[in-house]
Amino acid sequence: MKALVLAGGTGSRLRPFTHSGTKQLLPIANKPVLFYGLESIAEAGITEVGLVVGDYADDIRRAVGDGGPFGLDVTYIRQSRPLGLAHAVSTARDYLADDDFLVYLGDNYLQDGVRDFITHATLRPAAARLLVTSVPDPSAFGVAEVGATGRVTRVEEKPAYPRSDLALIGVYAFTPALHEAVGAIRPSARGELEITHAVQWLIDDGQDVLAEETTSVWRDTGSVDDMLEVNRHVLDGLSGRLDGKVDPDSAVVGRVSLGEGAVVRGSRITGPVVIGPGSVISNAVIGPYTSIGANCRVHDSSIEASVLLDGADVECAGRIERSFIGRDAVVAAPRFPYAHRLVLGDHSKVQLHP
Repeated sequence: MKALVLAGGTGSRLRPFTHSGTKQLLPIANKPVLFYGLESIAEAGITEVGLVVGDYADDIRRAVGDGGPFGLDVTYIRQSRPLGLAHAVSTARDYLADDDFLVYLGDNYLQDGVRDFITHATLRPAAARLLVTSVPDPSAFGVAEVGATGRVTRVEEKPAYPRSDLALIGVYAFTPALHEAVGAIRPSARGELEITHAVQWLIDDGQDVLAEETTSVWRDTGSVDDMLEVNRHVLDGLSGRLDGKVDPDSAVVGRVSLGEGAVVRGSRITGPVVIGPGSVISNAVIGPYTSIGANCRVHDSSIEASVLLDGADVECAGRIERSFIGRDAVVAAPRFPYAHRLVLGDHSKVQLHP
């Protein structure tokens, strides 16, 4: 079985960050979200991966390379425009050949990975197998109606009146039968080739389509709030390690990962917290569930439940919480007794005044 990982989307809900980079490389606990998916695919025993890329193909190539560090053999497949999941499959038709294949959305975070899903797909083959989960608002997703035996009777894309609460989470296992289905469908009203339409074609054709429900922690990391929630979850499993320097006037409490060359002076760090290499924390309070990237500077500020990307600089900013601050962004302000919530794009600069 091969894997097809989709990393060509525009990430409109994560603007302004995606104006200058791809959403799949935004970090969760200082590691790109795409890497979690690639690691889970390797853990499942799949070695051949087709990585569908778009405008930020060069960035992804620099980050992933040939896949060797993950134990993968990665082939890059250029998609001219993000015209739907089924369009991505058609773009990768020559690469997939006549092999069974996994489709995985590159901005997905799935705590338990895909190993069990792949095992079940191998033990009980079907033209399509869908990984689904119960959600409170299924109208925002593709939705599957599933019978008692696990057979799917109907799928719909973002229905106004869902008949089920089982959402498709962007993990699928297919046989080559999907290629005929993709060739038979037409673009939807939004101009995309929908994978749900291809799956429904298989159902209408009488082919076996199965659903597997997961209760694993899952997010599509499509928004800042999703990113912060996943960051919090991943940090819950953090192991503390102090490779940097902590001066005698500082306190480090709980599980804190301090990168090589990082320095903490006159500050209090309460884990779980990850601080990247080369960062300097001085006269600051860093609260739980915070990820600080490489070569950041935090001075005379309090930060909690937030993400700072590489090179961010926060000085005299009072209290910041549930914020997502881009690469090389600068936040500077007098100290005030209230919290700021910031969503800043890469290389931006904000001055906070009374």
